[in-house]
Amino acid sequence: MRAITGVMEDYLKVIYKLQQAVGSATTSAVAGRMGVSAASATSMIKRLARQRLVVHTPYRGLVLTPQGRRIALDTIRRHRLLELYLCRHLGVSLDRVDREAERMEHALSPEVEARIAERLGHPTRDPHGDPIPDEDGTVRDVRYPSLVEIPPGEGGVVDRVSDRRPEALRRLASLGMLPGTSVRVVAHLPGRRVRVDLDGQERVLPRVLAQGVYVR
Repeated sequence: MRAITGVMEDYLKVIYKLQQAVGSATTSAVAGRMGVSAASATSMIKRLARQRLVVHTPYRGLVLTPQGRRIALDTIRRHRLLELYLCRHLGVSLDRVDREAERMEHALSPEVEARIAERLGHPTRDPHGDPIPDEDGTVRDVRYPSLVEIPPGEGGVVDRVSDRRPEALRRLASLGMLPGTSVRVVAHLPGRRVRVDLDGQERVLPRVLAQGVYVR
């Protein structure tokens, strides 16, 4: 197998996340997540297929091979360990750790990765609440409903918050709505807005925030 580049790792990571989120990954969805044209995505996907890292089946989308899945999970593990280290030990804000970890994940050696994991106490979750894969590629990814799916009167503990929109993360952090916080849905409002009770205070969250908060 030829050397795996950082860009290839990014594609494999995106395909894995799309499979986990919606059950399949299409070329157009991958292009959208990567911020590239459909032609560029198609070219890279063909390259990954030649390396036997993905299988592209017409009408069924993209599927990672066992080797492709392992590379994706190894990349995700490095990324999420870096996020937690940057947040916990260097004080990098929650809305910035994803971008900073993205710059570092491809250069992290196995030795430094192991030392970071040991320093952090071999964590199972990153600062957003996303699961950190084990060294052997095992990942415990339990999905919980978002605030827009929870009936009024019910609630629980925030399990994870989406890291896709830094501006949304900044707003959630300013509200204190982070993993480990207790929250209760008070009412659903027009536009899929959600009124919630957070530590005794009611807040109205717009859809862009509410759909990115997952509650256990």
